[in-house]
Amino acid sequence: MMTRPNAGASTRPATGPALPPLGEAPPTERMALGPPPSAEPTILVKLPHVVEPDAPAAAGEREGKPGLRTRILQSLRGYSSVRTRVLAAMLVLSALGLLLAGATAYALQRNDLNSEMDESLARSFQELETLLATGIDPDTLEPFVEADQLVYLLMQRTLTQPNEGMMAVRGDQVIFFANEEVDVRLEDDPELVNYVTDVAPPDQVTIQSVSTAFTDYRVLVAPVMLANDTQPTFFVLGFDAEAEHQQLNRTFGTYALISFATLALIGVVGFLLVGKLLDPIRRVRTTAQRITDTDLSQRIEVTGNDDLSDLTRTVNAMLDRLEGSFTSQRQLLDDVGHELRTPITIVQGHLELQDSSDPRDVQAVRDIALDELDRMRLLVDDLVTLAGIAGPNFVRPEPVNLGRLTDDVMDKARTLGARRWIIDSRAEAIAVLDPRRITQAWLQLVANSVKFTEEGTTIAIGSRKDDDGAWLWVRDEGTGIAREDQKRIFDRFERGPSSKRTEGAGLGLTIVSAITEAHGGAVELRSAPGQGSTFTMAIPSLPLGSTPTTAEEERP
Repeated sequence: MMTRPNAGASTRPATGPALPPLGEAPPTERMALGPPPSAEPTILVKLPHVVEPDAPAAAGEREGKPGLRTRILQSLRGYSSVRTRVLAAMLVLSALGLLLAGATAYALQRNDLNSEMDESLARSFQELETLLATGIDPDTLEPFVEADQLVYLLMQRTLTQPNEGMMAVRGDQVIFFANEEVDVRLEDDPELVNYVTDVAPPDQVTIQSVSTAFTDYRVLVAPVMLANDTQPTFFVLGFDAEAEHQQLNRTFGTYALISFATLALIGVVGFLLVGKLLDPIRRVRTTAQRITDTDLSQRIEVTGNDDLSDLTRTVNAMLDRLEGSFTSQRQLLDDVGHELRTPITIVQGHLELQDSSDPRDVQAVRDIALDELDRMRLLVDDLVTLAGIAGPNFVRPEPVNLGRLTDDVMDKARTLGARRWIIDSRAEAIAVLDPRRITQAWLQLVANSVKFTEEGTTIAIGSRKDDDGAWLWVRDEGTGIAREDQKRIFDRFERGPSSKRTEGAGLGLTIVSAITEAHGGAVELRSAPGQGSTFTMAIPSLPLGSTPTTAEEERP
């Protein structure tokens, strides 16, 4: 808020004319208001005040170079890192935010300051209106007959504010001015005096911005003409607008320095913060550089729980899949080279040693070759199955009726050997699994039991379903498996101690384990020598469930 310090009473210059004697005079008259004679717009005090806008920006500021920012960004994009680009974006956005906030605050403060100057000038004019309305000099109680008397009294009563001055002009000369305690000397600016005498309308009260070589003013020019006057006397009250704006400019100059310091702090903190945030990406790059076609064991350390940590987990999962795929391929090649070499050697050796003139020897070699080729075909089928484990479509789960699946497996199993076939339990429930793969694994377990049991012994299958998952098993009364061999028999090309080479390649239980694990489960084994074996495929957490039946069914 502006204050009104006491600047002292206005004084009459020594060289100015003396006031006419007071006496009887006709009533005072106010100047009739009308349109200004000049084309320059004026603002009437009686009308709502309109604050003139600040000076427009320079042409160089208004006109930007089109495409310059785009070209700079394009040139920097190829030579800067992600860290630099992110930091630059942060600084640009911060600078724009500070600039927008500062410019808005500056414009609002400048507008308020201009409004306060106009309101102060308007209040001073109200004192003039009061004197004109009464028409009586309160000191002499006589009517005003000349404008000089009224303006002189008005200047005595007007207390100027800091950066405010006043004067009275008649004709082309200054007749009154403020005392020496007032810093703003309007009478010392000839351009302002010329504006009052030559430009300001003689019959219109105006508030205008006037720029001279000295400074910029915001002035009230009020022409006063009474009954005995031949020409108006101008009461001029004005602010040094440039001085008024200096404090505001200094304030926002300080704001600009603080903004630069803030941007520097944002740059330092942002550089460290962006580097910390991008650290997982650098670890991904470093790990990827260490990975080779012979070593896929490298993994990225996961820290935090955000988008970048999710990216790290995704990359690690991708590496797991790649390692599994490459391992499966290498193992397939190793298996093919290892297992196919033996039947090929056997066939080649018999063909080289056979007596082509002996029909019995030819027939014997033919039988051996066909048998080895048949075993090779089965081996290739098993290897192809194992090679497809890492594929995305190895299992295709769908809702399956476990009871019906149990019956179907039993119908297929009974043709594998002369055994006493039993269903221990039949689950009347729906489970989500791949029926083709589960049937393949189930029948593989059945075939394995047939190989290690005698005719007439019992082989039972069963299924059960509860909230924890589904269990599918095969139980037999065979030779059993020692504890030290129970884990080993699930490895590739491993066979039990009582098995024969021609009875299989040792991939059956490996396939069963792979199919179960593809469903998220595992194969459980309960066995002891001489007590038979029970193989159970545990399929976890299925969405639908019901209570299984436990009635024992015997099939002929």
